[in-house]
Amino acid sequence: MKTLILIIEDNTDIRESTAEILELTGYEVLQALNGKIGVELAQQHKPALILCDIMMPELDGYGVLYLLSKNPETASIPFIFLTAKSERTDFRKGMEMGADDYLTKPFDDIELLNAIESRLSKKEKQEAYYSQSLQSIERLASAQNTGTAELKALIAGRKVRQMKKKQVLYYEGDQPQGIYLVLDGSIKTIKLAEDGRELMTGLYKAEDYLGVNAVLLEESFNETAEVVEDATVCLLPKDAMLSLINRYPDVAQQFIKILSNNIREKEEQLLELAYHSVRKRLAQTLVRLSKSSADAAQFKVSREELASMAGIATETVSRTLTDFKDEQLIEKKGSTIQILNLNRLIKMKN
Repeated sequence: MKTLILIIEDNTDIRESTAEILELTGYEVLQALNGKIGVELAQQHKPALILCDIMMPELDGYGVLYLLSKNPETASIPFIFLTAKSERTDFRKGMEMGADDYLTKPFDDIELLNAIESRLSKKEKQEAYYSQSLQSIERLASAQNTGTAELKALIAGRKVRQMKKKQVLYYEGDQPQGIYLVLDGSIKTIKLAEDGRELMTGLYKAEDYLGVNAVLLEESFNETAEVVEDATVCLLPKDAMLSLINRYPDVAQQFIKILSNNIREKEEQLLELAYHSVRKRLAQTLVRLSKSSADAAQFKVSREELASMAGIATETVSRTLTDFKDEQLIEKKGSTIQILNLNRLIKMKN
């Protein structure tokens, strides 16, 4: 059976030429000349992938994505925007809503086919990620908790998103679309000082949640989240999560614990910045990284990231790491740090 692709584009020349390329490549193609027709075709035929223009009559591309994401039967379909726009705000808006990729017009045949093949390939891997996320949810809620089944149902139908190193998940000041679950990789949250210095406020790994504070407080994000290592994330929609939290005290209790831990970590970090020496601050940063890493004895982190987390200059990080190495507290090769004496780091004098 041929793979079905839906093209939603009001420009007849672009729509028909794109369809011709795909049909010659072996795909089956459906065409819609506006967003309203596109939504109807998507709901009726459940295509394997959707190509959609942004600026259209009847219903624009954002509206199409919004309506399809609300329907469990179409929410996980890979969605690629076709757009002549290149402003960052447009890209951010689409990605925050759940778009998988962008093709900027005019695009060539190779760009089109590579984007489609990449997204279809990643779609095949989603079942494994769904399994991972379900395990995370089961850890969050025990078998006796009445919210477990609904949490499972929520996560099972969500689309996962692969993100590259340095890619931004959200910016400070953005309105939260929901709570993010990290499935693999790592993501840092940062704040920028007025002089341009960066302070890392958190590092999130697999099974960690981002955006809990903003969603529960109903505020905009007060930090920027940026990928440290290629990551896979899943967005749990704000309305659905608030509904679960309000209806199930057991689920609410677990997320309150997450929020409380976040606050405690921020308080500890502020105390370190205010009262601890450079050596003590860097030692405590290494201890935190050790505790949050899959391998407590060894992890990768750059000098710049350590400087951002500890609130000290990069040159000072280099000198202090050299001292720690000479004192046989750590071993360092490139960006990989091996902890040789965790107890001494924990008990480092101020």
